[in-house]
Amino acid sequence: MRTIAKCLATTSLVLVTAAFAAPSWAADVDATSAIDTVTVYPDGATVTRVIAIDLASGDSTLVAKDFPLSLDPSSLRVEGEAGAKLTIGTIDARPPRAAAPVNLPELDKRIEALKDERADLQGAIDAAAARRKFAQRFAEASPAGLGDKGEARPITEWRAAFTAVAEEVAAAEAAIRDAARKQREIDRQIAQLEADRSAKPPSKLEVRIDVASAAATKAMLRVTYTVRNARWLPLYDARLDTGAKDRKPQLELVRRAEVTQSTGEDWSNVTLGVSTVRIARGGSAPELGSLVAQYPQPPKPMALGAAQEQARSAPVTRQVQSPAMAKVADALERVDEQQAVAEIGDFQATFKIPGRVSLGAAEGAKSLRIASMSVPADLAVRAAPVQDPTAFLEASFKQTDDTNLLPGKVAIYRDGVFVGRGKLSASAKDDIVRLGFGADDQVKVERAVLKRNEGSAGLLVTTSKTDERAFKTTVRNGHDFPIHVAIEDQLPVSENDEIVVEMLPATTPPTAKDIRDKRGVLEWSFDAKPGEVKDINFAWRVRWPKDKSVVIAPSG
Repeated sequence: MRTIAKCLATTSLVLVTAAFAAPSWAADVDATSAIDTVTVYPDGATVTRVIAIDLASGDSTLVAKDFPLSLDPSSLRVEGEAGAKLTIGTIDARPPRAAAPVNLPELDKRIEALKDERADLQGAIDAAAARRKFAQRFAEASPAGLGDKGEARPITEWRAAFTAVAEEVAAAEAAIRDAARKQREIDRQIAQLEADRSAKPPSKLEVRIDVASAAATKAMLRVTYTVRNARWLPLYDARLDTGAKDRKPQLELVRRAEVTQSTGEDWSNVTLGVSTVRIARGGSAPELGSLVAQYPQPPKPMALGAAQEQARSAPVTRQVQSPAMAKVADALERVDEQQAVAEIGDFQATFKIPGRVSLGAAEGAKSLRIASMSVPADLAVRAAPVQDPTAFLEASFKQTDDTNLLPGKVAIYRDGVFVGRGKLSASAKDDIVRLGFGADDQVKVERAVLKRNEGSAGLLVTTSKTDERAFKTTVRNGHDFPIHVAIEDQLPVSENDEIVVEMLPATTPPTAKDIRDKRGVLEWSFDAKPGEVKDINFAWRVRWPKDKSVVIAPSG
């Protein structure tokens, strides 16, 4: 335990894990807490609740029954301020006992009245059933066509008898149906009342804090704990201004945090922050054991009964798995989203959202702007016509933020128009980042097959087979300004000494090979003048032994 005092200055109260046994005479004091601060991580959250309370002199146990069931009890910590010498002892969390409803006598009385009403209805059903049975027997035992002496009766008397029996049966059945419907409604009411009178399972956790105050004082305690059912994901808005003759291209990258939580408590009007720290991975790297190479051991024989029991007990494994707004009138001022304040450390970054934020436990995701940067962008058109002849506009820029860009989805805007979604890879400061901004219809790319021969090679005797191919890619720049163009293609890669791949002399020399560390991926890059047409030739040959077959397919 730790003793603190405060006269005019504020002193923190820190919970120490040493055992502090509250005296048996310590009084329980009901306390209420309110969520004040939340820091969300990619795999959890830390929540801080505030308890403002007047403490009497002596020992007390503060009992707060408004904490979520999902908190990690081992993460509970307490600190705060007080106006007098105060000692904080143990803190523990437990589910509160299920309490019976306070209006239990009234509920029992209502249930008893409903059961009596149901019994009366059952009596009405039994009486109506007896009436129906009597009418049916009367119809069977007293033929309507014969008199007392066996003479025939008029037809009118037959019909009157038939009608009387039918009306009696119908009235009895109607009474039975009506009473049965009322019984069903009573049964529903009784079931609800029985549920209401049962002790309810706890929906909150009870946190108990032992304190000892040297004098009556006001105290402000902050209780912090960790919950797992919360997370945030990085999202981005990439807004590209492609520029003009008098304006260079510019890229605005807006960082967002998509926060979700299902902790069982609403975060109402809280100070919210998001951190890059991952709290679920633990504090240390995994420890490796020995790796043994040995001959497999033969399985030991198992008794039939034991084998069947093992099969029954084997666990079952499941694999779980806006476009830009129009500009307002000049008389109005531009309205922007508020932006977080970044706290950058050597090992983590925390973004504090300004103002207060509310996020309910079942509200779904909420997107918050945390940072933005505006950087000059280099534009290029990139195409891989071997798969798709479309030319895509691409912007590259240097990552100038002090915090790393985390991988996430990107909403792509080009000159104020939403053109699609992409993905951003993780990047550190000073890395070059590339983003695609949709098709550039002013640049045309066509790829034609000039040659495709499969044959044999050798002087007199065929010794090998060959596959020779040649292509021509034509690029037309339809813009009235120059633009950088990058064309990609694939040269087969051999992983066998008997399979020989060679690029033929007719090939236009590529400007880069094995780009993005992909073997055989070639790039031809150049600056295309306005209206310029440029051809790229590409030819290769594959040779292998005549008695074997070769397949050219994408790598795994």
